Order: sequence, then structure tokens, then C-alpha cells
Amino acid sequence: MAAAVAAAAAAASLSRYNNNNNNNNNNSSTSTTQNHQNHHQLGLVVPPVMSRYESQKRRDWNTFGQYLKNHRPPLTLSRCSGAHVLEFLRYLDQFGKTKVHTESCPFFGHPNPPAPCPCPLKQAWGSLDALIGRLRAAFEENGGQPETNPFGVRAVRLYLREVRDAQAKARGIGYDKKKRTRKPHVTTDSEVDGSI
Repeated sequence: MAAAVAAAAAAASLSRYNNNNNNNNNNSSTSTTQNHQNHHQLGLVVPPVMSRYESQKRRDWNTFGQYLKNHRPPLTLSRCSGAHVLEFLRYLDQFGKTKVHTESCPFFGHPNPPAPCPCPLKQAWGSLDALIGRLRAAFEENGGQPETNPFGVRAVRLYLREVRDAQAKARGIGYDKKKRTRKPHVTTDSEVDGSI
């Protein structure tokens, strides 16, 4: 009889422990749900968390919009052309951090120059290429038509190619696509014996 009472007490204790854990888990998810409901009742919209790419794309789009606004004369997006995009890319060079050697520089073509030089800092080709990709997508997401997208015109593509080639030559860095290296096949003893 005493053993049965002890077993019942242990079962009740275990049941209370499990219920408390479930209540704690439910309380944390309930509080999150309640917070969202409270925000909704107050008329607040909780925006979804943006990816790093989406955040960067929004910042780039805002920066380009500010550039158009500060342009002399101010430009509207509908009047923006590939020439204005090229102007914008050249404007960004003043904020660049990539040393690009001039042809008269003794370090022209050296990937790791041994001393400082007065050559200008520019935007790296890879940064410009990624920026154009984000702006091209943002243009269409903001109502622009693909056929009128100033970020996708031939002049912009040619400019990016020229920047890539010039920077590769000036810095002695090749931009060839890396070939995938295949792992060498290791011969097993059974293959050597011919048992496979």
C-alpha cells in the first residue's frame, strides 16, 4: 500500500513538472503571439526582417535616388538614362578604397606593391558590378519596365567590362574564371589486385 502511494506521489510530481515546462514554453510563444496581436490592435505593422541583400539593395536605391535629386539639374527616374548611370558610377569613385595604379606608376601591374604610391583610390570592379545588379533589380521592383532599365543598357555593361579589365591590368590580378580542380582518384588495394 505504501509503495502504491509513493508511486502515485512520484507520478503526480512528474506530471506537475511536465505541466510547468509546457506552460513556460506556451507562455513564451503566447507572449510573442500576444505582442504581435497587440501591435496589430494598435495599428502598428511589424515589418519582416530583411535579408542583408534586401537591406543593401534598399540603401543603394535610396543613394541613387538622392544622387538624382542632387543632380544639376535635378533628374527624375523616368528621365534617367544609361549616361546618368555612368555618371553615378564615376561619382562613386571618390569613395573607393581600391588602389588602381596608373600606367606611369612603377607598380603598375604588381599585385603587391612594396611601397606606397600616389595612384588614385577607386571603387573595385566587383563592388560596382554587384551594385549595378542590385540597382537593376530595384528599378524593376519600383515599377520600372525591364526594356527601359537604365542599369541594364549596353553602355553600362561595356563600362563595367572596361573597369574590370583596366583594374586587372593595373593591379596585376587576373579575373579569369577559376577552373574547378578535380580531386585525384585514389587507387585502392582491391583495384590494384583486380578484385573489383
